[in-house]
Amino acid sequence: MNCPACGRELTAKTAGALTVDVCDGGCGGIWFDHYELQKVDEQAESAGEQLLDVQRDPDDLVDPDKRYTCPKCFDLPVLLRHFWSVERAVTMDECPECGGVFLDAGELGSIRHEFPTHAAKEAAADAYFKEVVDPLLAREHEQ
Repeated sequence: MNCPACGRELTAKTAGALTVDVCDGGCGGIWFDHYELQKVDEQAESAGEQLLDVQRDPDDLVDPDKRYTCPKCFDLPVLLRHFWSVERAVTMDECPECGGVFLDAGELGSIRHEFPTHAAKEAAADAYFKEVVDPLLAREHEQ
């Protein structure tokens, strides 16, 4: 399987009981199959620490505007780029077919430090929607 960002061969890296595909020695990106990212996205999940040190080639520059194709689905679907959370600090690229996720170098570390737990992430989302959506719903309800 090739890296969607730089085209190099992805290699398997084991972190605890999880094995993911990394662009070791290339752009430093990580490919997570469906639901694998949720096993390492919080600070308390120690396996994720082992994925923070993917070796990178500083000369391997990735175009941040490039749209990636899925390395698992034989390059057919274009990965959907969206924010990881309501904080809008990290973007992730997700395959609409297989549910796999590609993170560029450094993004896993940012995700792990954004919220200490899944409950904190959900609380931030609830607060955001209460601030943004609730007033809109209240106006619609009044009309």
